[in-house]
Amino acid sequence: MAVKKNTVVTIAVILFILSFFVTPVGHYGKLLLNRIFSYAPYVVEEDERRQVTDYNWRLKDKDWSFFNFEKSKGRVVFINFWASWRLPSEAELASIQDLYNRYKGKMDFYIITNENRPPVEEFMEKHEFTFPVTYLIIGDKSAVEVPEKPPYSYVLDKDGTIVIEQNGIADWTHSKVIEVLDSLIEE
Repeated sequence: MAVKKNTVVTIAVILFILSFFVTPVGHYGKLLLNRIFSYAPYVVEEDERRQVTDYNWRLKDKDWSFFNFEKSKGRVVFINFWASWRLPSEAELASIQDLYNRYKGKMDFYIITNENRPPVEEFMEKHEFTFPVTYLIIGDKSAVEVPEKPPYSYVLDKDGTIVIEQNGIADWTHSKVIEVLDSLIEE
């Protein structure tokens, strides 16, 4: 009994699709697709920009020590809310790492999660991320709106104006982002 070529192709396609649901290949495939389909973040039109007026925002650093967002007043700031268990966040963090490598020391980075330290530390080590992790204090007021569902990002200029606001995954190494950040840092 000969098997038709169409039957073999159909079975192969079904097995490939199933692999996205039941094997690690699927996880990496979804990460790759998220990265491929991420674009430059939204640059807010000048007449629609809002300003952060209250920098009094308590956060925790990687050592679980409290600090205040006030220290970033007058600096260009990148804020990203993320969660290790959200695939879009995981997919986006590689480009955030690249952004951090390019601009560390030139601007402030707040890569913020509301998770506990052990799973975050494990996640950071597994992915070899070196950007500073900031921990959100749930229930405290914040300088920007905290999203219900990460990833969500902001870029503030030196005056505290929100120049970039992105709901969802973005490519933070896009030339448009680099151009905006370079001009904000030069100001």
